[in-house]
Amino acid sequence: MTELLGGEQLGNLALITMGQSPAPGSCDDIDHGMPFLQGCAEFGNQHPESKSFCHAPLKVAKASSTLISVRAPVGTTNRADRDYCIGRGLAAILARGVTENNDFLQYAVEQNVGFLHRHSQGSTFLAISSRDLHQMKVPHPQRVVQDKIADILLTIDGAIHHTDVLIEKHKQIKTGLMHDLFTRGLDSSGKLRPLQAEAPELYYSTPKGQIPLEWCCSLLDEVAHRGSGHTPSKSFPEYWNGGIKWISLADCSALDRVYISDTENHISGLGVQNSSAVIHPPGIVVLSRDAGVGKSAITTDNMAVSQHFMCWQPGPRLNTHYLYYWLQYRKRDFENIATGSTIPTIGLRFFKKYKICVPKSIVEQRKIGLGLLNVDLYLFSLEKHLAKLRRIRSGLMNDLLNGYVSVRVGNSQDEIVDV
Repeated sequence: MTELLGGEQLGNLALITMGQSPAPGSCDDIDHGMPFLQGCAEFGNQHPESKSFCHAPLKVAKASSTLISVRAPVGTTNRADRDYCIGRGLAAILARGVTENNDFLQYAVEQNVGFLHRHSQGSTFLAISSRDLHQMKVPHPQRVVQDKIADILLTIDGAIHHTDVLIEKHKQIKTGLMHDLFTRGLDSSGKLRPLQAEAPELYYSTPKGQIPLEWCCSLLDEVAHRGSGHTPSKSFPEYWNGGIKWISLADCSALDRVYISDTENHISGLGVQNSSAVIHPPGIVVLSRDAGVGKSAITTDNMAVSQHFMCWQPGPRLNTHYLYYWLQYRKRDFENIATGSTIPTIGLRFFKKYKICVPKSIVEQRKIGLGLLNVDLYLFSLEKHLAKLRRIRSGLMNDLLNGYVSVRVGNSQDEIVDV
């Protein structure tokens, strides 16, 4: 589709308004006047969410404009769902007439944002000028083609937004469910017990608060075996890359996903023999006590851990998934207890005295763990779907806006066809 190639300068297709800081005292957080945006910090998934208002705006982004960040960072975009007062960090791009589609212009700007990155400059922070925006070249097909391309990309963006909303909704559901399960638990029929305020006779007081009568509050060391971690000397290459998985701070990004099946670094048998490292069996629960404090996971293979981690092998009175989700539920406690000016750390003494509230019934523990696991697995599937949609979007934008596919328009059989 060669008509998309080459492009036209943006300034010939759109009205470009550079933001300007309003006069001092003209903005506040009281909901009167025009919503004010200083920069992209208030950009939302599709539209901005302003936190302040201006009663004497100097520069206005009209509804349907593309909002673009012109300084630190450069190139982030959003769509104005109403008129906004814009500050120095933003510019507004609005189609000049009926020959241009505003949705298409936003996608075209986003696809060619590399031009702005190459032209951004500044000693303190990078920024672009009005001239940069005006001279930026974007694809410029006929309006009917713009409309079709915009419809296609808006459809995929709608699916992305819908999935984002689902993910956030189920994260909130999970948070509420964890609170209920770890304060009320499940009765013999698998239902949540009544609230403590409604049935105080079903609960009793512990150092961890009110818990069901069928639960106990005990030292974690009494229901699980606490393991140790160590780092073999890096002065001996033969201690490393020997195929033994070894959890370290390099694996923090892989934690909080229920299971960890591989590690960034491996150690060798010699490394284990010549250090305090221990190979732990599958099914241990690990917890970071340093950087990334409170992150946890369940191992699926034999693994060693560094000294930055605690690990526990649950005994017969403790379900593995229950322990994992309990640690997830109390994550804020670990973050708050960590101390240190450079790297916050939790000392070993804390874990020797650490207590856990746990149902005496292993069946109840399993039900709680399985219920939360199912929520997580659904969340992970949504996140995987979201990543797929974003890859599709990226590919479509590249193909459609660079002319690698043509768009058939003008009849009821509209479709994208490879060139």
